[in-house]
Amino acid sequence: MEQYFSATQKMEQEVMFPSLLRGVFPQKEGAVAATGGHVDLYERYQLLKAIKPMVEKGLASVTDQSSAGTNTDTSSGDDTMDSQLEERLSHHLAGLQQVLSHLTRDTNALTRRYSQILEQISPSEGQPSW
Repeated sequence: MEQYFSATQKMEQEVMFPSLLRGVFPQKEGAVAATGGHVDLYERYQLLKAIKPMVEKGLASVTDQSSAGTNTDTSSGDDTMDSQLEERLSHHLAGLQQVLSHLTRDTNALTRRYSQILEQISPSEGQPSW
């Protein structure tokens, strides 16, 4: 999770002009969008920015919702329920890890591509800009 937060923070610091990403599509390393459509990097940037607060808020809202719906009545099936809960939690944590890894990879790819765009449009330091 720290890698994801680090990657999004770096993206937010480096991408000063997101409009430069309009019409620029991901290269090989930044996989195609889940919808299978042609999503440019500007739309991906907006999506990554929108997802970040949800990830940050994450467990707090899930915990609030689950505690509101819990039943305090105990039954003899607690052991089987506990093992099912552990299995479900393990499954969901593995899924969360996959999603965060994917988001981190996309965020890093977007940041690298943005840096490449800036290098292309700004003159190199060794040449006069007349």
